[in-house]
Amino acid sequence: MCGIAGCVVSSPGVVRREWLSSMAASLAHRGPDDSGFLQWSSGSPSAGRSPDLPPGQVGMVHQRLAILDLSEHGWQPMRSHDGARHMVYNGEIYNYVELRDELVRAGHQFRSSGDSEVLLAALTEWGPAALNRLVGMFALAVLDTERRTLLLARDPFGIKPLYYATWPGGMAFASEIKALLELPDVSRRASLRAVHDYLRGGALAGNDDTFFADVHQLAPGHFVTIALDAPERFTAHRFWSPPVERDLDLSFAEAAEQLRELFVDSVRLHLRSDVPIGTALSGGIDSSAVVAAVRAVGGADVDIRTFSYIADDPALTEEHWVDLQAGAASAKSTKVCPPVGDLVRDLDRLIRVQDEPFGSTSIYAQYRVFGLAAEAGVKVMLDGQGADEMLAGYQPYVPARVASLLRSGRPGAALRLARAASRNPGSAGAATISGKGAMSLLPAAAAKLARERFGTDNGADRWIAAEWFAARNISPTMPRADNSLSAALLRDFGRDSLPGLLRYEDRNSMAFSIESRVPFLTTQLAEFVFRLPESHLIDRDGTSKSVFRAAMRGLVPDSILGRKDKIGFATPERQWMQALRPWVGNVFADADAAAIPVLHLAEVRRELDNVLDGRSAFGWHVWRWINLIRWSELYAVDLTSAG
Repeated sequence: MCGIAGCVVSSPGVVRREWLSSMAASLAHRGPDDSGFLQWSSGSPSAGRSPDLPPGQVGMVHQRLAILDLSEHGWQPMRSHDGARHMVYNGEIYNYVELRDELVRAGHQFRSSGDSEVLLAALTEWGPAALNRLVGMFALAVLDTERRTLLLARDPFGIKPLYYATWPGGMAFASEIKALLELPDVSRRASLRAVHDYLRGGALAGNDDTFFADVHQLAPGHFVTIALDAPERFTAHRFWSPPVERDLDLSFAEAAEQLRELFVDSVRLHLRSDVPIGTALSGGIDSSAVVAAVRAVGGADVDIRTFSYIADDPALTEEHWVDLQAGAASAKSTKVCPPVGDLVRDLDRLIRVQDEPFGSTSIYAQYRVFGLAAEAGVKVMLDGQGADEMLAGYQPYVPARVASLLRSGRPGAALRLARAASRNPGSAGAATISGKGAMSLLPAAAAKLARERFGTDNGADRWIAAEWFAARNISPTMPRADNSLSAALLRDFGRDSLPGLLRYEDRNSMAFSIESRVPFLTTQLAEFVFRLPESHLIDRDGTSKSVFRAAMRGLVPDSILGRKDKIGFATPERQWMQALRPWVGNVFADADAAAIPVLHLAEVRRELDNVLDGRSAFGWHVWRWINLIRWSELYAVDLTSAG
């Protein structure tokens, strides 16, 4: 796990040393254990631990967080045995042991005992076809001096970030946006579409874009091959995507058994490390399953450490469930319950950590959990991210399942599911929504969440400067047409939910020089789950993750598997905002805030007072105002000439 960056300029240009130095400094938190630099134009590259190298056409940076093979043999930029390829890489390849054995049989020799050299050898042996053979997370850059190309690739799920920017005659890449903003040819113009969609409905920038008009992402599961003489022109190629057909003909019991085997084996691979490992434990099913699987794989002698956020609101706390799972796994549990004042103290750093606006203060709860782990000397954390988007763990997936039943001509089953789900916790009575040619009773809470998550937002035009956006050809996007469960899961998995959650987790963990691992996210596990029948995910009474609950019987306590509520790292945001009222008022009174053209600040202040005084319900839009204003100030974002 590391930070990587680099620049390519077309001949006869050179990559300036100060560019590499600034980029490396901005990524130092991602890899505080060592530094590496490379410059190349022709002949043999110059490499070392200092950026003071002869300028070249290609420059590369690596900040190392040593996890596997802590010796000098893991240093990067790493050179292939034939001297033709040089790699900087961020991530972990968990099946490196098996790949190494195969490559040895093919004639490769290895100096190190870690995964980086195995990855470089695999790319040398198989080219981009190697990417589909990797079990792990990665963002990588490989300079091929013989072919005069640069290969960039990102793991199938986008667990590890890879950003890039181009300009006439040049391009640069980096693990974080802040590194690219160090370059003179990368502006701080905001992306109007990203800002609009964030303010209106909380949407984050898509898999190809960011909140900065000049900065883009390599999408998950893609690679590019860049010709060094035309570095600003390239085309991305997809090497993996989740299946779209649910064609596995397995009984529920067979599916649960196979899912258990796949998940436990994934946890086994994710435990490969030469440094201490901990787990994030919220008390929900997913994180509890990770902790339980660690115990099942490691046996009675393995030392398990869990780290948890505990809300000080009785309606939001999951401390009982945290204690139950930690006790069942004989784990050492450490908790954090931050007071409201800490948010004010840490907010500016959190915004700088994230680089882009984020959705809610639950991100701060996660940030504090990683800080807690760092204080305990833990360098690797396991987390349950990704399970909800594969296994239908959110309440809005219930109406999506109802929509699927209606589309398949089963209105009776749809009605029975809606009625049964209305009795689950969090479902207050029933609401009427329209299906295609039918009316269905749905839980009011689930219907509300569905509108927020899968549909359009509510009356935001009161405070958003809609006319300002319209004058720049930015208007609300059309509602999504297909709200079936499978379509909703694929959208959330690939675009609307998981990419943002992985971004938050990567930045929060790396801010404390911690590698965060997500054992639910392997291609083998994802391909299996996405091919299961929808009925295996949500059962007849609206219980989510039905097949996974069955798969974890005997590992996770039954009382946790029987939970119907879902809290996660929920924070008492309204109470926090009320306690922070003087500080929030100062944010909106600031002269810089008054100059932001995307908001009607008079309406914002009026609505804010109504929320804080209890006359209006608290909503995520309040946090989005605060976050956007502080982000634009801290990053000196150009909103007036935005792209």
